[in-house]
Amino acid sequence: MTTDKTLDDQTEGPVIAEGVDEEPVEHNRRIFTGRAYLVIAAMSAFYALFHMAALNGWSIRGWTGVDIPFLPVFPMETWNFRIIHIAGALILGFTLYSARAFPDKDADKNSVLDYLAYAALLPAIYACYTAFGFAAQIRDGVMWNGMDAGIRNAEIYHYGYPLIIATIAGIVLGWMRPRVRGTIAPADLVLSVCGIAVAAYLITIFGTLMRNSTGTQFAPIGMSIAAVAGSALIMELTRRVAGLALIIIAGVFLTYVFVGDLLPGFLNAPDITWQRFFSQVYTDAGILGPTTAVSSTYIILFIIFAAFLQASKVGDYFVNFAFACAGRARGGPAKVAIFASGLMGMINGTSAGNVVATGSLTIPLMKKVGYKPTTAGAVEAAASTGGQIMPPIMGAGAFIMAEITGIPYEDIAIAAIIPAVLYFVSIYFMVDFEAAKLNMRGMREDELPKFKDLVRRVFLFLPIIILIAALFMGYSVIRAGTLATASAAVVSWFTPYRMGIRSVSKAFELAGIMSIQIIAVCACAGIIVGVISLTGVGARFSSVLLNIAEANQLLALFFAMCIAILLGMGMPTTAAYAVAASVVAPGLVQLGIPMLTAHFFVFYFAVVSAITPPVALASYAAAGISGSNPMATSVASFKIGISAFIVPFMFFYNGAILMDGTWFEVIRAGITAVFGVFLLSSGVQGWWVGDRAAWPIRIALLLVALFMIEGGWMSDLIGIAGAVGLYVVAQITKPKVAAQ
Repeated sequence: MTTDKTLDDQTEGPVIAEGVDEEPVEHNRRIFTGRAYLVIAAMSAFYALFHMAALNGWSIRGWTGVDIPFLPVFPMETWNFRIIHIAGALILGFTLYSARAFPDKDADKNSVLDYLAYAALLPAIYACYTAFGFAAQIRDGVMWNGMDAGIRNAEIYHYGYPLIIATIAGIVLGWMRPRVRGTIAPADLVLSVCGIAVAAYLITIFGTLMRNSTGTQFAPIGMSIAAVAGSALIMELTRRVAGLALIIIAGVFLTYVFVGDLLPGFLNAPDITWQRFFSQVYTDAGILGPTTAVSSTYIILFIIFAAFLQASKVGDYFVNFAFACAGRARGGPAKVAIFASGLMGMINGTSAGNVVATGSLTIPLMKKVGYKPTTAGAVEAAASTGGQIMPPIMGAGAFIMAEITGIPYEDIAIAAIIPAVLYFVSIYFMVDFEAAKLNMRGMREDELPKFKDLVRRVFLFLPIIILIAALFMGYSVIRAGTLATASAAVVSWFTPYRMGIRSVSKAFELAGIMSIQIIAVCACAGIIVGVISLTGVGARFSSVLLNIAEANQLLALFFAMCIAILLGMGMPTTAAYAVAASVVAPGLVQLGIPMLTAHFFVFYFAVVSAITPPVALASYAAAGISGSNPMATSVASFKIGISAFIVPFMFFYNGAILMDGTWFEVIRAGITAVFGVFLLSSGVQGWWVGDRAAWPIRIALLLVALFMIEGGWMSDLIGIAGAVGLYVVAQITKPKVAAQ
C-alpha cells in the first residue's frame, strides 16, 4: 500500500500503486501463524478448488476409474452441492472470524467460558453422530417417515435438542469469551461442528423421498430443527462478516412470518407454524434458492478469477494504468479514481471493498491536489459503487439477475453498457467541473507512472478480453470464467510475479477467504427470499403497486425506487438486489414493464443504496479513509452519483438505453443521454460555459437535461434548443455573473 512518505514526497518520484490487490484484514478476523496457518490455508484452498472441480466436472474417479471412499462424484446433485457450499463457508467463516473485534491486547487463553464451550461441543458432536446414524439406517432400508412416532422422538431428543443447545451455546459463548487473535475459540469450533450436523442431516433426508414432503405434515421434525439451527448459524456468520443491517432486515421478515396473520391490510399473511415454515426455508424456495445457486456457481468462480488476478498483481497494473491515462487531467487523482474503480469493480464484488482497495491510494492524492476530504471520499465512493454496474462482470448482482429472470447473462452484460457509460461519464463531468471551479491542476509527468512502460504490459488485460470473447463466442459463463482464470496464471509468466504451484495455491486460499462474506450474505438473503415467497407478501406488494399505478405510473415507479433503496441500505449489492427483486420487480412486471427493464430498474437502485444517506456503506468506508464526516460524505456522494437516480427512469421511457431497438435508435439514445447527463452535471455543479452559473441557469439546465434524457424526438429537440438558449444567455450575462 502506498505509504505516507510516498504521498508527501511525490516530487521525488512517480506515484506507483502497490498493494491494491492485498485483501484488508478485518478487525475480527483471526491471524494465524505456523502450523495453524498451514491448516487453515489448506482448508481455504481446498474449499475453492472443490468448487472449481465441481463446476467443471473434474473427477478423479472419472479419470482413473478408481473408487475412492468419500471422494465426491461430479457433477454433484444440485441440492447436496449447495448444502456443502454453505456448510463449508460456515466452517471457514467461524474459523476465521471472531464474534467481536479483537482487543489490542490478547486476553488470557484459559477462560471458564472456554470450558463451557468444550462442554457444548459434546452435544454438537452427538448431533453429528446421530445424523450419520440416520443415514446408515436409511441405507439399511428403514422407511423414514415424519409421521412415525419413533422416528420423530429420535429426531427431537437425539438430534434436535443437542443441536439447538450447542448452537445457542456457541453463539452466546462466542460473544462472551475474551478474544485471542491467533487461536480458534472453542465456541466457534462448536458452531463449525453444528454446521456439519445440519449439512449431514439435510443431505441424508433430501436424498430420500422426504424432499417432496417439505411444507407438509409428513416432513420429519428434524428437517425443521436443522433449518432453525442452520438459519441461526447463517445469520450469526453474516453478522460477523457483513454487519447488522442484513440481520435486522432478516429478523424483521422472520418475525413477520409468525405475526403476519395479526396484521391488517395487504400485510396480512396466513398463519404458518414454525415446523411448516422451517421445513421449507432450507430448500430451493429459500436458502438453497436463486441466491445460493448463484453464489455456488458464478460468484465463487469469479472470486477465484479475482484471486488469480490479485496473485498476478493485475489490480496494481489497473490502477497504475489509470494514473498514466488520467493523472494529467485537472483534478487528476479524482479522474484516476473513476477509471481505477471501474476497472477494479469488475473484479471486486462489493462497493465498500472497492473503496478500500483503490481509495487508500486515490483519496490522499485527491486531498493533496486540493479536494476537500468530504469531496475526495465522495468521489471514490460514487466511482467504486459504479464498479458494480460495469460490464462484463458487474459484480455478483448480474448473475443473480440472470438466475431469477432466465435472461442470458450475455444479454444482461450487453444491456448494461450504455447505463454504465452514462454513470461514469456523469461522475467524470461532476469531478471535472468541481476541479474547474477550484482551479485545480493535474499531476505532473514526473509524479505519474510512465505510460510507455505500462503499454508494454498491456497484455495483462488479456484475461478480461478472453472472458468477454469467450462469452460472445457462446461459451457458458462457467467455461468462460475458467478459461479467463487460467489465462490470468499464464499472463503472469511474463511478469515479475510469475505464478507457480505456490502462487496458484495462494490464489485458491485467497478465493476461499474472499468468498465467505458473499456466500453468507447470499444465504442470509435466501432466508428473506424464502419469507417473501412462502408468505405471499411479494404478490400483495405488487397489487399495491398496481393500485398506485392506476393513479400515476410515475408515482408507482418512484415508490418502487424508494422501497428498493430502503431494502438495500446497509447491505452488499448481492443481497440488496436479491431482496428487492423478490419484492419490487414482480410488481413492475405486472405494470407491463419488460422483465429486463424492471430488474435493471431494481438492480440500479440496489447498487446506489451504497451511496444513499443515511445508511451508505461505500460512503462510510470512504469517510474512514479521508477523515471526513460520514454523513457529509454520504450526502456528497449522493450528489456526485445523482445521475444513477435518474438513469433507471430512462429505461422505462426509452428502452434503447438497454440496447432494445435498432442500431440507429440505440446510438441516438446513447448520444442524447450523454449530452443530457452533461447538462445535468453542469446544473448540479453550477458550471456552464467555462464559468460559474447563476441559480436561474442551473435550474434551467436541470430541466433541459431531463428533456434530453427522456429520449423522444420532440423532447430531444426541446432539450437541444434549450441548451443553445442557455449558452447564449450565459454568454450575455457572463460579465454580470463574474461581477457578482
